[in-house]
Amino acid sequence: MIVVTGSVTAQQDSFDEVRRLSLEHVHRSRLEPGCISHAVQVDCENPSRLVFFEQWADRAALLNHFAVSASREFVKSLHALAAAATTIEMYDATRLEKL
Repeated sequence: MIVVTGSVTAQQDSFDEVRRLSLEHVHRSRLEPGCISHAVQVDCENPSRLVFFEQWADRAALLNHFAVSASREFVKSLHALAAAATTIEMYDATRLEKL
């Protein structure tokens, strides 16, 4: 499984638009093949910051997600509305048995 985390801090006057675009992206992404989960949350310590958490079945599913034109447009839109650089990190994860 591939785990992706990311964040964007919205410019003060653009938070509502960043939130709208992010929710639209999350809802669309959940329908893509190989998407296990895709979520966005508001950071409790910085309410202008949205944090993304995604799980993908494998690297191929994630690469297909990145190739979707709507995903590329979403990233471009976020960059224009962000107060700081966006972040994204990807991890190859293996589920552990219960401890």
